[in-house]
Amino acid sequence: MSAVTLRRQRYVPDLQRLGALCEGNYQRLRRLRRVQGGDTDVLQFDLHREAHYLGRVSISVLQQTRYTETLLLEQVHNSGRWLNNPELTVRVYHDASMAEVISFYGNRQVAAVNDYPNRFMHHPDEKVQLNGFVADWLDYCLRFGHVTPDSSPWRSADGVEDQAPAR
Repeated sequence: MSAVTLRRQRYVPDLQRLGALCEGNYQRLRRLRRVQGGDTDVLQFDLHREAHYLGRVSISVLQQTRYTETLLLEQVHNSGRWLNNPELTVRVYHDASMAEVISFYGNRQVAAVNDYPNRFMHHPDEKVQLNGFVADWLDYCLRFGHVTPDSSPWRSADGVEDQAPAR
């Protein structure tokens, strides 16, 4: 038997998939804004699926510059914490029409590639997974969110505010 060393292939990020997720997340955030309207720095709404209350979602503007915004996306459910409530920081690039997760639970930057295994057991493709989670979560919010009157608008890359459609 020959001594063949098996090497694990290094993870190469799928930039096309990540870019598509970030572009989609930007559009989802804009649609949430359009449904909401208003003129504050916080967008809040409840999630209900049929008669089941699923919590309250809050999207807050942490920082705003000419071409970017940093948002905090949170969901809180008051009936206990048997699951971790999502808390993600998302950077919105208006000039590129993209939104990407930059940290989660307020304490850790998301690396594009993680060595595996690693001390915290983060997946090699964690950035793609987190942006995929945000895509699914925002889709869910668009489908089951019940918007309150107070909200936060986000401007488009050209600085023009969208009109809120009748709901």
